[in-house]
Amino acid sequence: MIDALTLQNSSANTSFITALYTLLIAFLLSTLIALVYEKTFRGLSYSRNFVQALILSAIVAATVMQAIGDSLASGLGMMGALAIIRFRTSFKDPRDIIFMFASLASGIATGVGGYDIAIVGTVGFCLAAVILYHSPFGQNSYYDGMLRFNMENDSDSKKKLNHILQNNCKIFALITLRDIAQGSRLDYAYHIKMKYKKGKEELLEELNGIGHIKGVSLLLQETTVEL
Repeated sequence: MIDALTLQNSSANTSFITALYTLLIAFLLSTLIALVYEKTFRGLSYSRNFVQALILSAIVAATVMQAIGDSLASGLGMMGALAIIRFRTSFKDPRDIIFMFASLASGIATGVGGYDIAIVGTVGFCLAAVILYHSPFGQNSYYDGMLRFNMENDSDSKKKLNHILQNNCKIFALITLRDIAQGSRLDYAYHIKMKYKKGKEELLEELNGIGHIKGVSLLLQETTVEL
């Protein structure tokens, strides 16, 4: 069993066992961050390379910090060497930047021997990410999607439409209404929010039951995807 207190005593001549232990801790912590990122990812463009980069960046950071140690000269030399490298990868999501920074922070903390801080900080970060993923915090979508169609301009069709929308939609707002076919038909566009346990198939089936309705289209935004 490796003595944690001995391993945390930073020195210029780090032993092989200490270096190996440090890289192992950095790998495990960064893997945990990568797993949490993968499970809580929301979006359309998932990058496998980014997940692997989260793990590798912590190992690199831990190695760099062990190489620098307490030497000021080594630190300045490392800064000069890293200044040569140009990172041109752009992050589309600010959340990706935070996860990358968390991985680097865990690697830096383990590299300087702060194992307790690295473990507590990483676990705390992952717990916060999971809690935010399952909470409604930050979700500001008022409508689920858009409904478009056109139908005859008569009072009976309008009554049926209003009844169907009230039965299936929690909220519906008319955003555009225009005449077509010289006023004999009306083209509608609604923002809607479906009621709980109401499916789009049921709504479309009821709408198609209205006589002479055409061009029915329903585009719903999934709650797990931010457009």
